[in-house]
Amino acid sequence: RSNEGRELLATNPNKINRRVLRQIPKFETWWNETPESKIAREASASGEDTSETAAVTPDEQIDAAAKQLNSALESDILARIRNVDPTLFEQIVIDLLIAMGFGGGDPEMGMRVGRSGDGGIDGVIQEDALGLDAVYVQAKRYKDGNTIGSPQLHSFIGSLVGHRATKGVFVTTSSFTRDARDYVNTVHHRVVLIDGNELSRLLVRHGVGVREDRTIVVKKIDED
Repeated sequence: RSNEGRELLATNPNKINRRVLRQIPKFETWWNETPESKIAREASASGEDTSETAAVTPDEQIDAAAKQLNSALESDILARIRNVDPTLFEQIVIDLLIAMGFGGGDPEMGMRVGRSGDGGIDGVIQEDALGLDAVYVQAKRYKDGNTIGSPQLHSFIGSLVGHRATKGVFVTTSSFTRDARDYVNTVHHRVVLIDGNELSRLLVRHGVGVREDRTIVVKKIDED
């Protein structure tokens, strides 16, 4: 209720945040003497806009924190699956596709078949109970930077032809070259490519290889 405050309100500012309040000398003096001012100065030195941060709503802070946690989790799970046993990796891929709805979401419809002489096929998911339609899967556990090129995709397509299959999913923990992606678009077979980044996002989204750590319930007024 100070005169300075009234004068500030008389200017009809769009919003009132620290940047606006610091135009008042008394507020500037008080702010510099509070413990919060040290935090603000450190944030400013790191490039953070404290005035904008102060304007962020609690809901926005929760959303931002959730995105940050999910991003860290995706990076962690990708690093983990790059080091698991190949057999386990193949099973993880089958479990993920089932969780995504392939085979009607029924675990009994997915089968890992990866073995020596498998013809480039690591798993099969039956799309119907009679086995009239199936999705063939290849899973490559590669390190980052060891990309999948068109030769590997050409070989996978050949395996589909050998099994008289029309649908395939090629999953890798690394990435695909542009040539590989272009090649898939030229063939008659329906082939989906899932690289490491997409794989980690899907694992987290569909709850494969992860578990719930905590649940935060935010309640609001029931207007009814």
